[in-house]
Amino acid sequence: MNVLVWNEYRHEKENKVVSDIYPEGIHRTIAAFLEKEEQINVKTATLDEPEHGLTDEILSETDVLLWWGHKAHEDVKDEIAEKVKQRVLDGMGLVVLHSGHFSKVFKKLMGTGCDLKWREAGEKERLWVVDPTHPITEGLGQYIELEEEEMYGEHFDIPTPDELIFVSWFQGGEVFRSGVTFKRGRGKIFYFRPGHETHPTYHNEEIQRVITNGVKWAHNTNTPTHVYGNQPALENLDK
Repeated sequence: MNVLVWNEYRHEKENKVVSDIYPEGIHRTIAAFLEKEEQINVKTATLDEPEHGLTDEILSETDVLLWWGHKAHEDVKDEIAEKVKQRVLDGMGLVVLHSGHFSKVFKKLMGTGCDLKWREAGEKERLWVVDPTHPITEGLGQYIELEEEEMYGEHFDIPTPDELIFVSWFQGGEVFRSGVTFKRGRGKIFYFRPGHETHPTYHNEEIQRVITNGVKWAHNTNTPTHVYGNQPALENLDK
């Protein structure tokens, strides 16, 4: 399985708090724990690389793409976002992390504004597992507790998910659909909310387990490719 971890890689260069937590970038922290899986081959790409590191060749070889974005959504070229969207429709898996909900790619695939409430207060979060039968929750307990995270609150302006896997409660009182899945074309999408850049969320082993499980779930294992448009008959139509 070829996995590509994409990150803006802007906060780490501009904010010492973030660079102290993720000295090699959020993308390298995520890649490091994914690389522990024997069946996963991991590469990384960042916003300021040519074509944002998302050339036709790289995308064609990618089975699952992880997307972390926050402050530079508008810097992603429209044509690149459209290419990523098409690859998802063609069968590439997509794992959207934290503020990637506001990325051009995710909004194109959802067809909605994807807005929400938010607050940066470093408050406690509990991510409750609401679908214990789902493979993305394998190896977890009833909930994941994070001592500090950014709050995201409902209403989350997305289409009704195909599956609701995690619901978050925050110390300030809000709740949020923090783990949801969608199917678009031949592609599978997993949105997973935790991961604000000023908190060490991606060093948490349970969060790492969810992301690893999500990558495996999103991988398209050679499902049928449908053909559209005018088609010749399969049977003899002579009367």
